[in-house]
Amino acid sequence: MSEIPYASTTRNIQYINPCTRLDVMYTLSVTSRYQACVGEAHWSAVKTILKYLKTTKDMFLIYGGGEFILEDYSNTTFQSNDDDAKSQLDFVFKLYDGVVAWKSSKQAATGGFHHRS
Repeated sequence: MSEIPYASTTRNIQYINPCTRLDVMYTLSVTSRYQACVGEAHWSAVKTILKYLKTTKDMFLIYGGGEFILEDYSNTTFQSNDDDAKSQLDFVFKLYDGVVAWKSSKQAATGGFHHRS
C-alpha cells in the first residue's frame, strides 16, 4: 500500500468538490481520515468515488427558484465515540433547499465547551 497515491488522490478529489460535487463529500471525508493507516478497503472506496465522478461528469447541481432563503443547522455530540473519546461537530448551510456548505469533524474533548456564533 506504500506505493498507492492515496493522500494525493483524496486531496485532488477534495479540490474539485466544495461547490461542484457535494454528492461525494461525506464519503470523501470519511476516507480522508485514514491517511496514516491506509488499507486496501480504503483505496477501493476512493477508486469507487473516482468511478462515480467519471460516470456522473455531465451532471451538475442547480440552485435557484423561489425566495432566497439561507438556512443553517448545527449539532455537537460530546464524546460520541467510545473508542477515541472525541466529540463530533456537524453543520450544514442550505440555499434554495440545496446544500451549499457542510462540515462534519471530530475534535478532542477539552473539558470545556466551544461557542459558535
